[in-house]
Order: sequence, then C-alpha cells, then structure tokens
Amino acid sequence: MFDGFDTAQIDVGGTTIFARRKGDGRPLLMLHGFPETHVMWHRVAPALADRFTVVCADLRGYGRSGKPASTPDHAPYAKGAMALDMVRLMEALGFRTFSVAGHDRGARVAYRLALDHPDRVERLALLDVIPTGEAFSRADIRFALAFWPWSLLAQPAPLPERLIAAAPDAVVNDALDNWGSDPASFPAEVRSAYFEALSDPESIHAICEEYRAAADIDFARDIEDRAANRHIGCPTLALWSKESALDNWYEQVGGPLGIWQKWAPDVTGRAIGGGHFFPEQNPRETISELSAFFE
Repeated sequence: MFDGFDTAQIDVGGTTIFARRKGDGRPLLMLHGFPETHVMWHRVAPALADRFTVVCADLRGYGRSGKPASTPDHAPYAKGAMALDMVRLMEALGFRTFSVAGHDRGARVAYRLALDHPDRVERLALLDVIPTGEAFSRADIRFALAFWPWSLLAQPAPLPERLIAAAPDAVVNDALDNWGSDPASFPAEVRSAYFEALSDPESIHAICEEYRAAADIDFARDIEDRAANRHIGCPTLALWSKESALDNWYEQVGGPLGIWQKWAPDVTGRAIGGGHFFPEQNPRETISELSAFFE
C-alpha cells in the first residue's frame, strides 16, 4: 500500500513514533484518527508524494508508535504532548517547518500543534472535525448517541479497555461500516491492519487515555484559548463529510466553517462526499483538495 516509502522509528523523547516517508518536495505531515493508523492514508499519500515530502505517522499510543505509561491526570495523552511528538519527529527528519493534514483525532493533534508551535506549521488541513472544546460545549443527545467513543472511551479504566479488548473487530467494523459511505471500500488487508492495531492491550489503554485527556485537559485548554482569543495564524483548510452530523448539526452558526473562523481567521473549506472516512472512500477529491491547498 505504501510502495517506495521509507520507514523509521524515531525517538522523540519519552516515546517513539513510527512513520513512513516518501518524496522530495515541501514537507507534509499526515495524521490519522480513530480507530485507524497511518494506513488510512494509503490511497492519498502516494499521490501527494509526487509533489511533497509526505510523512505519515502513527500517533503515540496507536499502531506501531510507542505506548508510554500514563498518569492519573492523563497528561501523557493530551493533544499538547502528542503535538510535541510531531514537532520532534519532523525535526529529526530534517524539517523545522512543515505543513500538516489531520483527520479525526489526528486533526485535533494538528490544530493543537498549530496553536502551541505557530513557528513550525506553514499550512494546516483539518478533516472532519470541529475543535474539541466546541464539540463538548455544544453536545446534546444526538452527540451522545452518534459519537459514542467520546463518552465510552473516556470512562475510568478498566471498563472501556475490557469492552474493546473483548471485540476489537466489532469496534472497527462498527466505525467503518456506520460512519462511512461505502463499507466495501475498505479492503480486507486494511481492516486487518486496524483489527491488529486495536488488539494490543497497551494500545487500547493508550487510546482510552487519549479520550480521557480530551474530556479533561484538551477541553480545558480549548476553553482557555478561546477566552484568551488565541488564533491559528497559518492558512487553514477545513473539509468535512457532506450530509453528515458535522454538516447538519451546526447550521445555525455557519456550519463547521463558521466555527473554525473563530479559531483560524484565514480558513477556507467545504463539505465533500465519502462519509467520515472520505480520504479512503473519496480519495480522488481528497487528493485534489489537499494538493491545491498545500501547493
């Protein structure tokens, strides 16, 4: 799936980050979401590597990256810690500045990276998210039922860990089949990669810690940032899935783009087809949007 990509396991201090790399253009870091790994970019990254130096990384706790021990406050899995991993990863690969594209949980790391390290990020693409603080602040019964990982995985250990460990394939299949637009677009080898990644007890615990951190540290930091009127300074692209919850729930505030305009004054974006996992289900349009934005 990643022909011609080099692989590396980089020590970033406190953990290691697994990454694939290809290309010789301007650097572009690509970050995945739940319940996936860097494999989610398998239909997009090869095309972008013709124009950019593409780096596809597994977030800490996910896939082949390290799973450092957590703490009672979940701080090792806060988005600030995960963003710092990526700064150190890219610097180790020779890139002090770079662009970032993130999907789902990876987009939350990406916008935190842009806020905490504004001198590092040249351009930022955020796929199918609104900020964590905005999502929790606007949560209602629709949110609780549709976005079940937010509440389930944030529950105290070991309940969510035991539930996921009992049937990781059911978790992956539920997400891919119900949040997407075409379950058949996920080949068996891709599903198997996600099953395997979500079958490791250390990874399961780390992922739950990441969701716990989102409901605590990440939420609090977002609220502080809005109160302080902190903004993302670089050009930003927001893409979200057409006719989805994100597309329909926030119309009264201008939709996802209206929300992101409060965070990133230089933001553009639109809805595209393909469900939540549109980089895998609508790669042609995803490639076109990202190529044009990062060019």
